[in-house]
Amino acid sequence: MKKTPFVTKKQLEEIVKEYPTPFHLYDEAGIRKNAQALKDAFAWNKGFREYFAVKATPNPFVMNILREYGCGYDCSSLTELMLSEATGVQPRDIMFSSNDTPAEEFAYADKLGAIINLDDITHIDCLEETLGHIPEIISCRYNPGGLFKISNDIMDNPGDAKYGMTTEQIFDAFRILKSKGAKEFGIHAFLASNTVTNEYYPMLAKVLFELAVKLQKETGAHVKFINLSGGIGIPYKPDQEPNDIAVIGEGVRKVYEEVLVPAGMGDVAIYTELGRFMLGPYGGLITKAIHEKHTHKEYIGVDACAANLMRPAIYGAYHHITVMGKENEPCDHMYDVTGSLCENCDKFAVDRMLPKIDMGDLLFIHDAGAHGYSMGYNYNGRLRSAEVLLKEDGSTQLIRRAETPADYFATFDCFDIADRLPKK
Repeated sequence: MKKTPFVTKKQLEEIVKEYPTPFHLYDEAGIRKNAQALKDAFAWNKGFREYFAVKATPNPFVMNILREYGCGYDCSSLTELMLSEATGVQPRDIMFSSNDTPAEEFAYADKLGAIINLDDITHIDCLEETLGHIPEIISCRYNPGGLFKISNDIMDNPGDAKYGMTTEQIFDAFRILKSKGAKEFGIHAFLASNTVTNEYYPMLAKVLFELAVKLQKETGAHVKFINLSGGIGIPYKPDQEPNDIAVIGEGVRKVYEEVLVPAGMGDVAIYTELGRFMLGPYGGLITKAIHEKHTHKEYIGVDACAANLMRPAIYGAYHHITVMGKENEPCDHMYDVTGSLCENCDKFAVDRMLPKIDMGDLLFIHDAGAHGYSMGYNYNGRLRSAEVLLKEDGSTQLIRRAETPADYFATFDCFDIADRLPKK
């Protein structure tokens, strides 16, 4: 089984002449097609909106593409709020879903007109003390606890998650917030991560829709929107069947009409906060084979490392690898594909069957468009790579330059030593 890169070897050979490896490459055409597909899948809901999870791919060029399809932003920190503000947001363009939130971040979110999604009932007092009021539109994050199952398969364990309020707490929170001036309410939940099944969203929707009916009936609060959050995953392995967003949207519509419409709540807007689904398949990490090692195993060393894509190192996550130009050659060599960090987990693949790799070969590491660059770090003094956009017309645009040593040393500017460190 194999995956097909969104760029050819010939294209990539031209691109690397301008941008040295490693770098992250994004597919504008794929991003646009996927954003439209999501919009079409939920077009039946008049108030539908996707709030793109900025944490997945925090790049304003990518974010601005998604804005063309009506997307807002899901933010969870001060800098994500600031980045979103820089793209020209309007009130209600941001959903601020954070946890263990500093007071100043609540204040900044409110200044931008963001919809604040409270993670815990105790945050009500903090929010009121910080703002001097409770916003008229407010949301609460729900965690039903226990295990979340689909067809008897355990998808995730919400009871172990630090996020959200219990059933009792969210009812109390709605009553308290209503008494303090809130007029329109939202419900939010994230019960499973990276699900590759069309059943997840409709099942989650049923849980939240039934909760919404009870909340509105018992507290008198007007439920304005229900945020299904993220959780729709992507097929990292080539033998996995991808989610069908049209089928998912239709599944949610059926539950909507079964639960909300009979309760007189057919005006409730549906929101999503997708990151991995929106960008994951439309980004690749481009790296070059620079060393080979023959010891107890066969190793291929590349010029990227876990600082560029850490999911394989910290999760043991699978990312498919294409050796460019050798797509049709037999995968008859077993390699560990490694980076240069002083950590044995710094491996993009372990015991992976690949075509014979020669020094200088370009490797395309798939599905790095979300939680790829954004999870980068500077261990061993390694520097974050560039981000490049492959535009619809085949041209490229640098949308973030690679870090330099001067960037790494920049935070020493409060000491005299800064004068002895490289400036370029």
